[in-house]
Amino acid sequence: AARPRSLRSAEPLLPRCCDTMNVSDAVRQRHSVRAFKPEQPPAAMVRSILEQAARAPSGGNLQPWHVHALAGEPLAQLLQLVATAPMQEEPEYAVYPPELWEPYRTRRWRNAEQLYTAIGIPREERVARLQQMQKNAAFFGAPVGIFISMDRRMGPPQWADLGIYLQTVMLLATEQGLGTCAQEYWAFRSQPVRAFLALPPERLLFAGLALGWPDEGAAINQWRSERDPFEAWGEMRGFD
Repeated sequence: AARPRSLRSAEPLLPRCCDTMNVSDAVRQRHSVRAFKPEQPPAAMVRSILEQAARAPSGGNLQPWHVHALAGEPLAQLLQLVATAPMQEEPEYAVYPPELWEPYRTRRWRNAEQLYTAIGIPREERVARLQQMQKNAAFFGAPVGIFISMDRRMGPPQWADLGIYLQTVMLLATEQGLGTCAQEYWAFRSQPVRAFLALPPERLLFAGLALGWPDEGAAINQWRSERDPFEAWGEMRGFD
């Protein structure tokens, strides 16, 4: 009899959701999902995505990422702990530079305004905006919550490595028809997470990642953030 495939395999454990999807398709289709269906993706699928993403490059092959994936009762316990914990005074790290300058300030402001407009929350309804923001603390209802951490003694190159790993996870998830939302929000709620996961003092909590099947009927999932044209940030020299 054929032996069952081990969950330790780094090869795809399930067929792709769409045999015609390529990297360009995944890049175009990936977006931040902020409403999820309750159904939990199979453990084999989640592990395969996380393992395959470890093929992401890192300087000197340091592979600085540490990953915790929670679902079911452990996730529910953590979210309850977060819900009862006060907001910490200082984030784990500075998510944005102080006194953000142009064009970055305008990009951030426009992104927030467009998001709230897409779900019908005007600027003056601050309570409703706060309630929407607080959905971060529940992974927007995603059935899987993933945390990425690294040794805080690492430097900017390793921060870049974490971003590459995270993007690779999101593209592989898109290939399987899953939705994701990368959340630096957890830098503001790191204390209960650190306690629950028993992270050692030298480990820095970098980000969370909501993962699950997107609720395509939710208005917030119809919105897409805009991108500046290439001319605003790119140059090419020496080409014909």
